[in-house]
Amino acid sequence: MNNNSSSSNTLQTATLANGCFWCSEAIFKRLEGVKSVLPGYSGGIVENPSYEQVCMGNTGHAESIQIEFDPEIISYEKILDVFWHTHDPTTLNRQGNDIGTQYRSAIFYHDEKQKEIAEKSKSDLENSGIYNDKIVTEIAPFKKFYVAEQYHKNYYESHRNAPYCSFVIDPKVHKLIQKYGSDLQDKYK
Repeated sequence: MNNNSSSSNTLQTATLANGCFWCSEAIFKRLEGVKSVLPGYSGGIVENPSYEQVCMGNTGHAESIQIEFDPEIISYEKILDVFWHTHDPTTLNRQGNDIGTQYRSAIFYHDEKQKEIAEKSKSDLENSGIYNDKIVTEIAPFKKFYVAEQYHKNYYESHRNAPYCSFVIDPKVHKLIQKYGSDLQDKYK
């Protein structure tokens, strides 16, 4: 997806759920060091779920993204910092007008180091006093990720004039640019 040359031979994977995957993909693909972002489904019990099944809310899956990144350019800690600051981790099963378990906030860790980093990151955020309400983000072991249907990929870039993109995704992207402008890939600055 992104064609930056890698400074290391070892890419890592992060799997996150923070509301609509159209928003999440649009945000994370802009970060320097991120090689690819795929929208999909994770955290549930149904094998090979469809978008329609996930929207029904009975698969257990959350709309998620799977990020492949170069840890020598961007750390997992930085990815989680962006994660925390581009959605509301205090709302259970909801982001804005998107409601249901498929829109929950979750970090699906791939190893014990990611688990430790995620738990510390969550604890630090809770102790910071930024939020008045309790952080409800689930931190769970990664099990499986199912790539979403083709029409979900690069949704923001392909549908910039759609109302959802204008009213929901644009503000998140602008917030990202304001807070993390120096950490963005050149083509997104």
